[in-house]
Amino acid sequence: MPSTSTDRPSDAVTVAERYQRIERPLSGAVALLVGAVVAVALLYFSLLPGLIVAIVVVLLVRVPLFETRGTTRLSTDAPPDDVRRDVVSATPPFLPFQWGVADDVRSTADGAVYDLSYLFGLRSITMELETHSDVDDADHRLVVTADGTPWATYDVSISARPDETVVDVEWTSDRRFGLNRLPQWLLAERYRIDALAAQGYTVVGRDASLSLAT
Repeated sequence: MPSTSTDRPSDAVTVAERYQRIERPLSGAVALLVGAVVAVALLYFSLLPGLIVAIVVVLLVRVPLFETRGTTRLSTDAPPDDVRRDVVSATPPFLPFQWGVADDVRSTADGAVYDLSYLFGLRSITMELETHSDVDDADHRLVVTADGTPWATYDVSISARPDETVVDVEWTSDRRFGLNRLPQWLLAERYRIDALAAQGYTVVGRDASLSLAT
């Protein structure tokens, strides 16, 4: 059954930590690969061409080229009121890789704050969740920012069926990212179904699109 408290669902945290154990070295490997390409360019070309190649490589992997959006349909045997409590809680089911690996999760009047750190604590980020109810074309809208910058928006509709509750989510990434973050996104897609299942939700359908930013 989905969690109806503000505590982090332990099974979903386990999945999120499993994701993080792979994501951290994967991101490090991408950074090392880029560094190796830059080093080779500087070693095997004369100074000016080498600098140009190095700059182009860094820009190619870091320039925010991609954006994502999509829809997800979930089902659960939990009653609609329990699902609504999940959605408006500090740990909504769709954000397990944020609250699941956060150093601290704090409830607020209209959502939650997640404090995350990486690079052995040398860098940190604060994500804020705001939950709005009775918005156009949805029961709830979840707006997420990262250090004050728009990150993602989730429109959630909940409907009761005779033997299940259906949750429809339409989401848009407000944050663009470069090639260096592509493996991280693909890995999150791989573990997302497991994280939702750990909270009592079955993915009935999911359409996630990755496109060049316009």
